[in-house]
Amino acid sequence: MAEGLLAPYRVLDLTDERGWVCGRILADLGADVIKVEPPGGDPGRRVGPFYGDIPHPDRSLYFWAFNLNKRGITLNLETEDGRALFRRLAALSDFVIESFDPGHLDGLGLGFGELSRLNPRLILVSISAFGRDGPYAHYRATDIVGMAMGGLMAISGDPDRPPVRISVPQAWLHAGAQAAAGAMIAHYYREAAGRGQHVDVSMQQAVIWTLMNETPFPLPDFYGFDLTRAGGRRRTGRLTIRQIYPCRDGYVCLLILGGGPGAAFIRGLLTLLEDAGVAPDWFREVDWENWDLATPRRYPTAQEELEALEAVVADFCRRKTKAELYEAALKYGILLAPVNTVADLFENPQLAARGFWVEVEHPELGTRVTYPGPFVQGNLNPVRIRRRPPLVGEHNEEVYGTLLGLSRTDLAQLRAAGAI
Repeated sequence: MAEGLLAPYRVLDLTDERGWVCGRILADLGADVIKVEPPGGDPGRRVGPFYGDIPHPDRSLYFWAFNLNKRGITLNLETEDGRALFRRLAALSDFVIESFDPGHLDGLGLGFGELSRLNPRLILVSISAFGRDGPYAHYRATDIVGMAMGGLMAISGDPDRPPVRISVPQAWLHAGAQAAAGAMIAHYYREAAGRGQHVDVSMQQAVIWTLMNETPFPLPDFYGFDLTRAGGRRRTGRLTIRQIYPCRDGYVCLLILGGGPGAAFIRGLLTLLEDAGVAPDWFREVDWENWDLATPRRYPTAQEELEALEAVVADFCRRKTKAELYEAALKYGILLAPVNTVADLFENPQLAARGFWVEVEHPELGTRVTYPGPFVQGNLNPVRIRRRPPLVGEHNEEVYGTLLGLSRTDLAQLRAAGAI
C-alpha cells in the first residue's frame, strides 16, 4: 500500500485538547506524529466517557477520538533535562504544534527563535484563544467562550430564549482544523523556499471563518437588520422559513422554496400532499410555479402564507417515519433529509459503502473498537488508520532510543529525575 502524503515528515504534538485534532489530521495524512505528554499523561486522558466505564488514562474515549495514528512519549518541559531532550527532538523534526498560553514556550527557552536556530526548516504551529497579539492575546478561554466571542452563539438557538451553545465542543476543533491547514500552507512555502515559519492560530477567528457570510459582513448596513437566532428556521431576507419538522421517529430537515430555483421542489411537495389526500383546496388557488416569498397571493403577508403551507406539511410529517419521508423525497424530488442520530449513522448505507467506520485493534484490551475513519479518501496515497491511540509513554523507548540513541539505563535515570 502506498505511503501517506506526509509519510516522510515528523511532528511533535505538544497540544492538549485545544489542539489534538490538528495532530490527528496530520497523522491521518501519514505524518509521524509523536504525542508529547507530561509524565502521567495528558490531562485530557482523565475526561470521560471511558471504555467499559472504567476510569483510566488509557481508556478515555475523548482522548482516543483525536489521537489515533500517533505515537506517544512522556516529557517534562518544566525540567532542564526535559527541555534539553525536546531541543534534540525538535532538531530532528519538521513540525511542532502547541496550544500553550502565548509566550509559554518563550518563557521555557523553547520559542520559535530558539527552535528556528536549532532547525531553520522547522514549522511551529501555535493554537490559542485569541492569537499571539492584540489586547486579548493573554486572555484565557474555554470552548464556550470561543463560540460566544466568535459569533456562533448569537445565532444559535430560538429567538425567544438566550443564546445556546452546540452540545459538543466545537470552537477548539475549528481552531485545530485550521491549524492543520496553516501547517500545510507553511509546509508548501518551506518546500519552495527552504525555511520554516511560525503559524499563529486564533480560536476566535477560526469560529468566525466557519460562519462565512453570517458574521463577517456588517448586516445592518447591507440589509437594515442584524442577524439573530431563528431556531429551526432559516432567515431569507425578512422572512424565516421552517426547516425542522417532527416525525414519528425523530425529525427531518425540509426546505420550502417557491418560484425560480424552488419551483421543481415545491411542485414535488404539493404533488406528494395531493397524492396523500391532505392538500387543502386553497393550494390550487396559488400559482406555486411562479410563487415568490415576497409576493403573497392568498394571505396578507408572505410570512403568513408560508406558515399556512408549513402547517400542512408539519401535520403530514408527524404521521410518517424518517425512512418513509426520505423515500417520498427521492420519489417526488423534495428538498428533505433525515436528521440522523448517532445510532442512525452507524446504520447509514452511504457511510458503510465508503468504509467510513473502521475497526481498530486494541491488543491491551483484547478487543477491536469501532472508530470514525479518515476525513478524506485518496486513490494514490490512501488516508487510513494505522495505529490505535498511544498508551501513556508507550513509545518512550522506541522514540528516545531510535532518534536520540538513549539506552534503557538512560531512560531509567531520566524517569527517576522526573524528566520523562
